Amino acid sequence: MATPGRPRSFDKEKALDAALQVFWRKGYEGASLADLTSAMGIEKPSIYAAFGDKEQLFREVLDHYQKGPANLAVAALEEPTARKVVERLLRVSADAGADPHMPRGCLYVQGALACGSESDCIRAELISRRAAGEALLRKRLQRARKEGDLPKKSDPAGLARYIMAVLHGMSVRSSAGASRKELRGIAETALRGLQSELSGRTSVASLPHAGTRRRSELVQGARPLRVVRKQQAWPNRKSATAGIKPPSQAGGRLPQSS
Repeated sequence: MATPGRPRSFDKEKALDAALQVFWRKGYEGASLADLTSAMGIEKPSIYAAFGDKEQLFREVLDHYQKGPANLAVAALEEPTARKVVERLLRVSADAGADPHMPRGCLYVQGALACGSESDCIRAELISRRAAGEALLRKRLQRARKEGDLPKKSDPAGLARYIMAVLHGMSVRSSAGASRKELRGIAETALRGLQSELSGRTSVASLPHAGTRRRSELVQGARPLRVVRKQQAWPNRKSATAGIKPPSQAGGRLPQSS
């Protein structure tokens, strides 16, 4: 007859918080079981019983990370415009990357940067999760183009790849000790470079059933355009009549204006 296992004597969520800090700071291969058991406050048998092995523990930590720190990036996708989405992604990344209370960089980026071939499955897992994040951003930008928030000629897939590359680069800079000012500077430079890509435009030809003047009004968002002819200044009455003779004295013709 099987003997029921002992009840778990630790809080799994707190244990995952502790393991997250270790993996985030040291990476997958850099985090030893001794590091993990010390931080989590449990023994190796408890780790094996609750999580299986180190690889399975790391996968659960990645899920935990997605629900916590990484969820800030997911929340940015709810912004009302594509520009605000990108602004929030870049600025949140800059601020989080310099937070003194958190490990530097992004776990998805540096969790397996220094892994050997024996950890290829972990590297593949992180690549898959980064790709999933890029896919979410691409879908949000595709929606923005469909809604007219991005120009019709824009490339949502290319934009998403570029933005993710900037975010990953900021993560590496963060792990190297970049300051908040430096990371914010990178974010602002990227936003300036993306200004035209993130501005929705409406062409005149695409405006339906609009006359020439009405199209100009819609594109420029201004009052109707008016053609103003330059008129010659009209002199006052006294100066206008001075020296002008009646037709009978001027050979029956009105004087020519100069």
